[in-house]
Amino acid sequence: MPYFDVASSAPLHPVARQALLAALDEGWADPSRLYREGRRARLLLDAAREAAAEVVGCRPDELVFTPSGTRAVHNGIAGALAGRRRAGRHLIVSAVEHSSVLHAAAAHEADGGTVTEVPVDRTGRIAPGAYAAALREAPGGVALACLQSANHEVGTVQPVAEAAEECAAADVPLLVDAAQSLGWGPVEGNWSLLTASAHKWGGPAGVGLLAVRKGVRFRTVQPADERESGRSPGFENLPAIVAAAASLRAVRAEAAAEAERLRGLVERIRARVPALVPDVEVVGDPERRLPHLVTFSCLYVDGEALLHELDRAEFSVSSGSSCTSSTLTPSHVLRAMGVLSEGNVRVSLPRGTAEADVDRFLEALPGVVAGVRERLGAPKPAEAEAGAGAEAEAAADPDPEPELVVDSLGKRCPIPVIELAKVIGEVPVGGVVTVLSDDEAARLDIPAWCEMRGQTYEGERPAERGVAYRVRRRV
Repeated sequence: MPYFDVASSAPLHPVARQALLAALDEGWADPSRLYREGRRARLLLDAAREAAAEVVGCRPDELVFTPSGTRAVHNGIAGALAGRRRAGRHLIVSAVEHSSVLHAAAAHEADGGTVTEVPVDRTGRIAPGAYAAALREAPGGVALACLQSANHEVGTVQPVAEAAEECAAADVPLLVDAAQSLGWGPVEGNWSLLTASAHKWGGPAGVGLLAVRKGVRFRTVQPADERESGRSPGFENLPAIVAAAASLRAVRAEAAAEAERLRGLVERIRARVPALVPDVEVVGDPERRLPHLVTFSCLYVDGEALLHELDRAEFSVSSGSSCTSSTLTPSHVLRAMGVLSEGNVRVSLPRGTAEADVDRFLEALPGVVAGVRERLGAPKPAEAEAGAGAEAEAAADPDPEPELVVDSLGKRCPIPVIELAKVIGEVPVGGVVTVLSDDEAARLDIPAWCEMRGQTYEGERPAERGVAYRVRRRV
């Protein structure tokens, strides 16, 4: 069964497995002890730190191992904010950061700090000079800025080097979440702190990296001990650390050749999916992106049903759709980009993915999407075109602005958009359809539908229940 979700967690790399088994026999002792077994464990820990630091691009004494990538992010942000408290209490993040960064930002706000979220364009990328502007416009002294190296949902690569220069000019450290990109290449630029997670590149789960360059003011806020420079207390999981460092070095050695191969497969998916499946939006930057990841959204599709059907077809993929979430809200990444969220599919290919598996996925996808749409009663492409065919007659309607109201209260994605699509042809060109909905996803998906279908979205207003979304028919 093809596994296409390495952006969530990658299968254990063969080198990681070998190193883990060897370290279980050799690295079980306390590396802080002076007897033979402890010295042997210390040698393994030091070697792992040196190997990881070489790949990261920092000194070994600047890098510590943490129990997870999330813990690395939380320790890094909290430590930098505490160390620079005299400089200010303002934090800058992008709107598409991983939830671990946004959760840390929320905790900072709850503690009395302030936060700026830098917006992104429809590809998920921050604009040139965006961090410089955020630094200038901050309401107080800026303690820290955060920017991911590449997005975990759509694969867009961020201009980290440029943002780092802007932060350095303002004497503000930049923390880079490199969880998705570190296995593919170094993080360029004059960053100050860096975090990563081993299970993203094929190491074992439960190991994170936190690098803090010399000269960055940093103060650990949690109770500390003598381990990992006091920045990650507790007994080290030495076998997992050894496996994480060994696999990181291995995947980076393979990265150039494998990236070229997987980029070709992803290009095939990006090109073929819109040709095979009607009403699909491929999202993310088409050029500045990770080599193995592609995301697309399908109109009139329930994301949870789509993932279940792909699983039955023996494909493991992920989604940022609200209809696959217990919160019933769209992915914050898709929301920040302003793109379609319903029927969202993220395909992230593992190293070694066979072309035949990608071809099989492309063969299965059209039937799966069509089946889900049919069950939901979505309009067929031919029906949508027929609705537009009444344009000449409708244009002669003497009513200057006929309006049709669609009550979709209590209905979840993608039903409000399906009901909008079914009735848009019932108003003349220039007429308005108002959709009443209490589904948070409608705020994103109705404007996205308008852009895809050539209609005009005129905004929203509060209704007695839910929200009223106005759509003017143009075609």
